[in-house]
Amino acid sequence: MQRHVIIGNGIAGASAAETIRSLDPEALITFIAREQQLPYSRPMISQVLAAAADFSQLPLRPPDYYERMRAEALLGHEAVAIDWQGRMVQTDRGRCVPYDRLLIASGADPRLLGVDGAGARGVFTMRTADDVRRIIAHLDGTSQALVLGGGLVGFKAAYGLLRRGMKVTMLIRSAHPLAMQVDADAGRIIQTELERHGLSVQVGIEVTAVESNQHQRMVRAVLSDGQILECQLIVVGKGVRPSVAFLGNDRVQVDSGIVVDDHLQTAVEGVYAAGDVAEHFDLARGQRWMNAIWPVAVEMGRIAGMNMAGRSVSFRGSLSRNVIRIFEVDVLTAGLVNPPPDPAYQVLAERNSRLGTYRKLVFKDELLVGAALVGRVEQGGILMNTIAARVPVVKNRERLLEPGFNYGTLAPCRKAGW
Repeated sequence: MQRHVIIGNGIAGASAAETIRSLDPEALITFIAREQQLPYSRPMISQVLAAAADFSQLPLRPPDYYERMRAEALLGHEAVAIDWQGRMVQTDRGRCVPYDRLLIASGADPRLLGVDGAGARGVFTMRTADDVRRIIAHLDGTSQALVLGGGLVGFKAAYGLLRRGMKVTMLIRSAHPLAMQVDADAGRIIQTELERHGLSVQVGIEVTAVESNQHQRMVRAVLSDGQILECQLIVVGKGVRPSVAFLGNDRVQVDSGIVVDDHLQTAVEGVYAAGDVAEHFDLARGQRWMNAIWPVAVEMGRIAGMNMAGRSVSFRGSLSRNVIRIFEVDVLTAGLVNPPPDPAYQVLAERNSRLGTYRKLVFKDELLVGAALVGRVEQGGILMNTIAARVPVVKNRERLLEPGFNYGTLAPCRKAGW
């Protein structure tokens, strides 16, 4: 009887456990998870902040999930060390959990604000449901908020606070919002849309220190250009880093994340990794990469579970992609949108002021490797599939920028000699 231990009960861990249980009804499964909750929709926490959803809507599984799974759930336990020789996970509550197969699905932790005063009352991150609970609990009497970071988390935090009646300022170190997802042209469109709906956006700037007045509940942010901004709330949305501190540095290979092979196994036999903590292969970039997004975590968890249960199944790689609505503007990105300065890449871009759209396509040799659509994203799924399937697009590439182009013709074009 195999003992499967899963560190993390997010969607990657849950998908792995459910796959193991479907293939091996007798397996012993143990979850070790910091959060004392059922698996829940992490993307939905921003909707809770915006008062568009309730905490009760977050769980993805029923209250008796662990009983149905016949799994032991050590909730509120944090993995602090692994005994590789003895094949055992140690938790912060003194439990030592033996395993035959181990899945590391510990996810990622928010990057903290590394300046003086960063731990002051009124400074929050937004990664978990409990983070959002703490932010909401602080909102009474709050009228001004700062959001640090111009990525997806930063925008969702700013949107949620704006919906709750706050005056919100976004401070973005890069030259434009969503710099990891779009280029400068698309970024300017997005910034205009943010400002049109009442957000104050400052780019090329960051916080260098935080000062707090506990009596008045005020927080003062000292900025890199010398400004001092006062508010009652700061939300730090400056990205994440894989949660790997408990691994040590002598057995599992960690680069940007935990390096895994095509079976999602680490350098240690019987130890796997999946989800936001794992580094595998990016289909657009053609190299090892981390794509910490929900659908990738689901697929990685499922395939890791198959391999842990004795099936030999390969993970072919993943593709970075995001679809987000910025107030009234839809934005879709996929693959490598901001390529390096290399003559192997060809970039086609067009902005249509009349339609309010922007389209950018990135090619490397014969392959489409990146796409960004702003304003009209209806056929973006076909572009994603074209990138992931590595379908050659050789001729008439400029036609792909036409508003009425039928992207569905891309697939048969492979045989037609495009």
